[in-house]
Amino acid sequence: MLTGQTPILVLKEGTKRERGRGALSNNIAAAKAIADAVRSTLGPRGLDKMLVDSMGDVVVTNDGVTILKEMDVEHPAAKMLVEVAKTQDQEAGDGTTTAVILAGELLKRAEALIEQNIHPTIISQGYRLAAQKALEVLNGISEPVKIEDPDTLKRVAVTSMSSKSVSFNRDLLADISVKAVQSVAEKHEKGYSVDLDDIQIVKKQGGAITDSQLIEGVIVDKEKVHSGMPPRVETPKIALLDAALEIKKTEIDAKIEINEPSQLNAFLQEEENMLHRMVDQVQKSGANVVFCQKGIDDLAQHFLAKDGIYAVRRVKKSDMEKLAKATGANIVSKASELTPDDVGTAGLVEERKIGEDSLTFVTGCKNAKAVSVLLRGGTEHVLDEIERSVDDALNVVAVAVEDGKIVYGGGASAEEIALHLRDEAAKVGGREQMAFETFAEALETVPRTLAENAGLDPIDILIELRQSHKNGKKFSGVNVHSGKVDDMKQLHVVEPIRVGRQAIESATDAAVMILRIDDVIASKATSPPAGGPGGPGGPGGMGGGDFGED
Repeated sequence: MLTGQTPILVLKEGTKRERGRGALSNNIAAAKAIADAVRSTLGPRGLDKMLVDSMGDVVVTNDGVTILKEMDVEHPAAKMLVEVAKTQDQEAGDGTTTAVILAGELLKRAEALIEQNIHPTIISQGYRLAAQKALEVLNGISEPVKIEDPDTLKRVAVTSMSSKSVSFNRDLLADISVKAVQSVAEKHEKGYSVDLDDIQIVKKQGGAITDSQLIEGVIVDKEKVHSGMPPRVETPKIALLDAALEIKKTEIDAKIEINEPSQLNAFLQEEENMLHRMVDQVQKSGANVVFCQKGIDDLAQHFLAKDGIYAVRRVKKSDMEKLAKATGANIVSKASELTPDDVGTAGLVEERKIGEDSLTFVTGCKNAKAVSVLLRGGTEHVLDEIERSVDDALNVVAVAVEDGKIVYGGGASAEEIALHLRDEAAKVGGREQMAFETFAEALETVPRTLAENAGLDPIDILIELRQSHKNGKKFSGVNVHSGKVDDMKQLHVVEPIRVGRQAIESATDAAVMILRIDDVIASKATSPPAGGPGGPGGPGGMGGGDFGED
């Protein structure tokens, strides 16, 4: 063996490398820390968190995905759990906290198995098989739900909001959510599909939560362009223009030579005539309300007001699309091509003052395929949390309608799956059997956490819950209000099957991925060169300050 040789540097200087059991323990510790960060928010007795960012903006919430997004997580393994929450939010709209604490628990219990010298690959295989069986059981205990059953759908929305700060007004908000989803749901061969982009949420500070309402139509956050226009138009004929009611500027620089006053007069007269022709075209189409995506010239505003036409300018594209769905109007790209066939209808268009702002309400739309939810609340932070709660409720009602299946919450489904997995573990055999049992124990973290957050004894609750499920009471769960094990079906604690299914799939995927990592190679962060961005003398450099002018 040769000595005194120069060591071979394969990796860049400053790169950190951690391998083997140490790397795995580090990753699991980071994942557990993330799970612990959101654990206390689970369930109706869960508490909120206040998050303050570097700019001093405050967010008060108990929504798992919002907490994790705002936390600005650095550790790569912890980021994977943040992704679990994001995926859960995108796919099911709720259950983000459940998914994260389940992933954390799977990793925590896997660590105990690794210490018993069970290979991570064996644990991964066992987890995959257990997840597959768990989804079969979940499907088996689900019950059907139809869009024509508003009572069950309302219970789904109420369950989603029972853990939020708006729980006191959850019945009103649940009614709004169910009616909104029923309005925009579209029937096709295999069932229904719901595009939540067709539901517009408008927040206005002031008033009480009970002032929130569903508008069978669209709220446009704009006021009429001219004071001479009528404040309300009954049975309106609505035109949607994706073109400016203005004189177009030439694309290349143009010079006009005027030698005598009559030429100037003729030029101005022709501009006026062009605007007049545009407004005449609107009038010929029969429209008495115009929503314009672009600008409206002052003179055009005058002509429109003179003709008694209500006009709004610079409307957002997304609002234009909702207006088209709600009123049946076509969005026209040229004012000169507007015809009576392009015009839509509604019951009423009016300008209303909400708080300090004037808004345009388009209501009374027949078979509106786009609706709006107007939310009111005392403070900005309260309004933001109401919006998050209503968004969750809309999502769970939508996925319940799309999938047509519901399961029961309060830890009932988790405990029933755990019971089946323990029975199945004996049939699996081999070392995977231990992973099966571990998966069952990890699922029980849901009822355990619900009990802990409610100040109950988790061991007593779990023993009672297991006994109840062994006796065939598959809907038994934790009643956090009475502190006992109750029938969740009778208490109407309902959630869509997709919430549980996605939580199991995402948590298993993340846990398996982290378990299979045995080597972490982290490159050193490169510091900006002197004189470069952020360096002395470079753009943004102000002697070490944070802000600088370019």
